[in-house]
Amino acid sequence: MDITKHDALEYHRMGRPGKIEIKPTKPLATQRDLSLAYSPGVADAVLEVDRDPLQAYELTARGNLVAVVSNGSAILGLGNRGPLASKPVMEGKGVLFKGFADVDVFDIELAVETAEEIITAVKAIAPTFGGINLEDIAAPICFEVEERLIDELDIPVFHDDQHGTAIISGAALINAARLVNKPMESLRVVINGAGASAIASGKFYKSLGVLPEHIIMLDSRGVIYKGRENVNPYKAEFASETDRRTLSEALVGADVFCGLSVAGAMTQAMVSSMAENPIIFAMANPDPEIRPEDAFAVREDAIVGTGRSDYPNQVNNVLGFPFIFRGALDVYASAINEEMKMAAAQALADLVHEDVPDSVLSAYGLSSLKFGRDYLIPKPLDARVLLWVAPAVAEAAMKSGVARRHLDLAAYRETLIQRQGLGRQVRTNIMNTARRGPLQRIVFPEGEQTKIIRAAARVQEEQIGTPILLGREDLIRNKIDELGLKFSPRIINPLSLAETERREYANSYYELRKRKGISPALAHSQVASRRYFGLMLLQCGDADAFLGGLSYEYPQIVRPALQIFHTRPGVKRASGLYLIVVKGRLYLFTDATVNIDPNAETLAEIALLAAEFAETMEMEARVALLSFSNFGSTPHPHSRRVQEAVQILHQRKPELVVDGEMQADTAVVQDIIEDRFPFSRVKDANVLVFPDLQSANIAYKLLSRLGDAEAIGPVLLGMGAPVHVLQAGDDVEDIVAMAAVAAMDAQGR
Repeated sequence: MDITKHDALEYHRMGRPGKIEIKPTKPLATQRDLSLAYSPGVADAVLEVDRDPLQAYELTARGNLVAVVSNGSAILGLGNRGPLASKPVMEGKGVLFKGFADVDVFDIELAVETAEEIITAVKAIAPTFGGINLEDIAAPICFEVEERLIDELDIPVFHDDQHGTAIISGAALINAARLVNKPMESLRVVINGAGASAIASGKFYKSLGVLPEHIIMLDSRGVIYKGRENVNPYKAEFASETDRRTLSEALVGADVFCGLSVAGAMTQAMVSSMAENPIIFAMANPDPEIRPEDAFAVREDAIVGTGRSDYPNQVNNVLGFPFIFRGALDVYASAINEEMKMAAAQALADLVHEDVPDSVLSAYGLSSLKFGRDYLIPKPLDARVLLWVAPAVAEAAMKSGVARRHLDLAAYRETLIQRQGLGRQVRTNIMNTARRGPLQRIVFPEGEQTKIIRAAARVQEEQIGTPILLGREDLIRNKIDELGLKFSPRIINPLSLAETERREYANSYYELRKRKGISPALAHSQVASRRYFGLMLLQCGDADAFLGGLSYEYPQIVRPALQIFHTRPGVKRASGLYLIVVKGRLYLFTDATVNIDPNAETLAEIALLAAEFAETMEMEARVALLSFSNFGSTPHPHSRRVQEAVQILHQRKPELVVDGEMQADTAVVQDIIEDRFPFSRVKDANVLVFPDLQSANIAYKLLSRLGDAEAIGPVLLGMGAPVHVLQAGDDVEDIVAMAAVAAMDAQGR
């Protein structure tokens, strides 16, 4: 994926500058709220923390707050650029902490140079934080800084430049050694590079069982050997008893190459000289010491990992630090010790041996993935990493005595799932499902809208579908340039089409509607509009799905779509569904958009369509038909209609888990069912069928606006073609998600 300078700068500029912000976590709407948040209520919190310092983890944000600290002396591969220039990187680190593990971050850029100054500054701010992540501090002072802070503070201190690479590559080494059946103690390891990450990796490999005498380390002057002059104490730990002096000599017969140096440092001749089944971790960024294809050209038996995302076995630190800190924070750890690092590496290694979910395969465009030479460590976007690494780290902290809080690990895992944000997970799963099938051509009638253009670029870039934008080509192209987008969609302006081409679509529309009051002239006029033209593209097989509504009213899309396509075979009524994410749960609300006052037959059909959609979402549908009455408690024609719908469903699809009529709280609160209605087939419903459009529409909108619920949709069900509708307030993320829904629908047909 090509990223330009313009792309990067616009990403950081758009909307609120930078990548992070701070939001309150408690209400501040009333005078009582203010009194609790500050004076006088805050005094009680002050006194409680003074009495018991560990209460700071319960009463303040300390237990979920990490400082990412740098002086900018070793920024990525850019060298010493100073503290201010390091701020984009530190904010980026904060985004990764939050996005992957829900850890909050303050980035701290220090205008200091010496180890003593950094140590003094960090110690002074330490009471604010539950942990310290040191970043981009040059060697060798980074070693002293970390060692001193670990000794002098009672919170975790972790220099990711050292230990992140060590832990992730260590996990890969565990699996690579297992794959080629070589015991750790037999491995002969060459580490090219002697900076922070190289030294930490050497130490970690020794912890894994590699013998010290089997490690040769090189710096820019060659092999670090005993007796060599001007070697600092950190490198001296790896001084070897050897007469080898160059990388070429060191690699002869070696089992493992760990590259943390510069691009091109390793040659094919060096690869050829290594032992059978050589393990090569060429981790220089952005270009490795040797490219995998060059290594494989001379050694088909090689196992290769790099730091790059475009090759298998990416050694990416994001697999480590967010989850290590998550586990450490949640047990109020006083340190991140070797046992916790080892637990993280082992958890990563173990995860690879599990079945890989479809969502991960889809995210990387793969049809299958299993433990082997090309899959030694999890993919960075594998959401399961949080659920494996954080509990392993927490358990190791508890067992090794640095935890100040003990957790039930099964219950802890459930809290981690909630932290991932179900709404994001649902959207990601929808997009990944869309990616699994062949690319679908999605027509956007509002192709001149900026949001649509931006969303279409995402749809194409992320391979969700192939966008077709309707509108004036020059205007759309200019907007694409202004936005700095790097994509070239198909653009059609119905008014600019050749008369013969537009007439073909108009004639097709006329044939469909000629007995419904449409004349040839009216057909020609309507098809000139982008809305009708887009639907006719779909009807004539020139598009696979239609998505519009950002600037139209809902009926303006649904009505012509039903006129052209009707409902799908076997379905009498279309319906509309919303995915509602609230309090860590996913519900399907239906019908929220189409049928105003459905009869029992229509209610049953709505329920069946919703249950069918639930299956595509890999949900086990538990369907509740809602009413103001619980199982006959309030006899009325409205509640009896719902009862009739339930009877129809039991007859039509007896295996479906469905029941009703029931009140909304009965449907979603399992205790009510178990205590009062134990006979019910449905406990803890996740598909809620409302008795009419009015109640469904009111419910989802109130939840969205007042209940902090996230609504995804509307998803049209039962249509004769993949037609879906946007809402006026949809943002780019919403449009992309709905494009994925449209693509899924098209693939399913």
